[in-house]
Amino acid sequence: MTERRVVLLTGFEPFGGDESNPSGDAVERVAATWNGDAELITAVLPVTFAGSAAAMRELVEAHRPSIVIATGLAGGRTAISVERVAVNLIDARIPDNDGAQPIDEPSVHGAPAGAFATLPVKSIAAAIRGAGIRAEVSHTAGTFVCNHVFYTALQAVPSDVRAGFIHVPWAIEGAPTGQPTLPLDDIAAALRIAIDTTLVGADDGGMPGGAIH
Repeated sequence: MTERRVVLLTGFEPFGGDESNPSGDAVERVAATWNGDAELITAVLPVTFAGSAAAMRELVEAHRPSIVIATGLAGGRTAISVERVAVNLIDARIPDNDGAQPIDEPSVHGAPAGAFATLPVKSIAAAIRGAGIRAEVSHTAGTFVCNHVFYTALQAVPSDVRAGFIHVPWAIEGAPTGQPTLPLDDIAAALRIAIDTTLVGADDGGMPGGAIH
């Protein structure tokens, strides 16, 4: 009998004085409607360097997922951004929710300078666009808590686990004035598409997805 696969999907709690975080809200929406063949484990992580990394490592250790998709808010972006590259760098322009503001520190001491997502990032972005939702491949996840969790996840999982990170825009529901948005239903649908695309074993081979600048 084929072993049931486990998918770990995470988002973040609200940051600073924000009332909501669409990544955490979308993760909870996916969990509430999940009917897939895999077991879905979800978690909403703290927006703190120490807490988020510890939680990610604990979740990986406890559940041994075959797929890890972490998500976070990228305010100002207009599309679902499937991240391709994590850098081993923390350079916090602003403090996290614990007030910590590390500068020019590694996410994981002694680890390589960067790592690539092992999700089929191009296929995920294409599938989301195919559903009529704005999506792109992104080559930078920043140097704040999102990138820290992204890099930590890639270091925490075995080499045969497909893992990566997806940035989402503000949801229409609760977005600050003037910010680009998507409906929360679309954000949740995009995360579900990302899971399904990975579960079927999609491959990015031969598909363009680079950037000119």
